[in-house]
Amino acid sequence: MALHEFAPFTSSNIAAIRYEEDQQLLEVEFLNGSRYHYYDVPPHIAHAFDQAGSKGEFLAASIKGHYRYSRV
Repeated sequence: MALHEFAPFTSSNIAAIRYEEDQQLLEVEFLNGSRYHYYDVPPHIAHAFDQAGSKGEFLAASIKGHYRYSRV
């Protein structure tokens, strides 16, 4: 499994975002070091996340509460 890293961005809470299209796995790494995997995230949602002006707002509105997740 090869996670593709999103383009560099600035966020007050998120350190990195990675996505693996074949498995539809989204990984979000926070500045505090915690990492979460979100499952069954379609490519168009990952692409919209990559393009979002505010990663934190997009995460809260379109990812959290919509997809299964686990802390890794």
